[in-house]
This record gives sequence, structure tokens and C-alpha cells, in this order.
Amino acid sequence: MDAVAQPVPQFDQTRPRRLIVGLSGSTGPHYGVRLLEILREQRPDIETHVILSNAARMTIRYEMDRDPDSVAALAHTLHDERNVAASIASGSFITDGMVVAPCSMKSLSAIANSYNDNLIARAADVCLKERRRLVLVVRETPLHLGHLRLMEQVTAAGAVVLPPVPGFYHRPHTIQASSASTWT
Repeated sequence: MDAVAQPVPQFDQTRPRRLIVGLSGSTGPHYGVRLLEILREQRPDIETHVILSNAARMTIRYEMDRDPDSVAALAHTLHDERNVAASIASGSFITDGMVVAPCSMKSLSAIANSYNDNLIARAADVCLKERRRLVLVVRETPLHLGHLRLMEQVTAAGAVVLPPVPGFYHRPHTIQASSASTWT
């Protein structure tokens, strides 16, 4: 049986709480946007660092009819996806982890294979190597064997694959309510 990497908890209560949120170009930017809204409303003490891929900016406009800059404004810091030398690209920049929501198959593949060609992949790679939490909200259907193997690979490296499968027992009436069930 393969050993699965386990995240190491960070016990230093004096450091700021920080979370990286990456939005890739997959359909469903609602998931990442709703997470940022919840953090801003309920946990303003958590310093958020957001990365919007160029494709995410397009899907935010198309699927949400929203300006991507308004999404970026929900975070404390916006990072350019091309800047692989950003603070969050270093293990010395301590965070509580990272969420990629939505996580495209391209981003999943880059993260699973340590192909750090953009800041989303690089920051995720740092989380894995430093044993910090990494949650990937993989938004693709149907899945083929290659997708499943990539999910297995990132899980073995320590990531959590969280497909956004909404619950309907609370009878959501909006897309926002449905996507919020992923975070509650």
C-alpha cells in the first residue's frame, strides 16, 4: 500500500491566518467566488490571497455576468497568475493552505505533475511540499481514466479532491445557494 502524505498542522497562533484561493478557467467560478464571500463575511481575520487565471476572468464574465475585478476585491491581495516569483510561491510565506475552486483538468494535471508554469500550480506545489492543506474543487464531467489517475496522484501527494456535488435536501433556489452548500 502506498503511503499517503499527511498535512502537518501549523501550531503558531501568533502568525496571521492566510489562505490562498485560486480560480482556474473551468466552468463554475461561483464556487471560488462564494468561498471568498463567505471568508470576507464570516472570517475577516483570515488574510486571503487570490489568483485569477485569464480563463477564470473570462468564465466569471460569461457565467456570472460579473466584473472579475469585483471578485479580486473580495480578497486582501490579488496575485498575477504569471508571477511565479510572488510571495505565495515560496514555502517561507506561511499559509494555512490553498483552495483551487474551480479546478480545471489542466490545473489538476499541472498540480499532479508539479508542472509549475503559472502561480496557481506553483502555489499548490508549495502547499504539497510543505505539507499544507490543498483542496481542489474539480469541476469536470464525465471523467475518464486519465482524470481519475490525476486525482489519485494528487491525493497521494496530500491534496483533497472535493468535487462540487451540491446537496438538495436544503432545497436551494439559486445557483449561489447551491454552490454555497460546498462550503457549509
